[in-house]
Amino acid sequence: MDNNKQIGRPKKYHNAEEMQIVIDEYFASCLKIKWENGKPVKDALGNFVYEYCRPPTMSGLANALDMSRQSLLNYKNEDEFFDTIERARRKVEMFTEEKLFEKETCNGSKFSLSNNFGWTEKQESTVKVNKLEDVL
Repeated sequence: MDNNKQIGRPKKYHNAEEMQIVIDEYFASCLKIKWENGKPVKDALGNFVYEYCRPPTMSGLANALDMSRQSLLNYKNEDEFFDTIERARRKVEMFTEEKLFEKETCNGSKFSLSNNFGWTEKQESTVKVNKLEDVL
């Protein structure tokens, strides 16, 4: 038996640069030019101003990469892809965190942050014990 034979599906992306192109296209697809009064909005330098037309998500990113969310996270375990995946995750996490400040999206953002990024709500409580006998 050949010990060098790979088991499982071949990798979809062979290098981080190839993956980064698709990631950049995904984030760009979440934006559109902002319009006001029938005209595109430009900043002081004459550049178009963009706004989100849909939220960037981990599932959306995985879909753009044509893989499952879990497969995307598995790529992070490989040194070559770690920084690429982490940068993309940080962008999604940052967007989601910013949505915590909007009443309409707060609960969905909490759900996403806890399930995709390990966030938890901490509840602190203080217990005051006067005597050891009170505890026993």
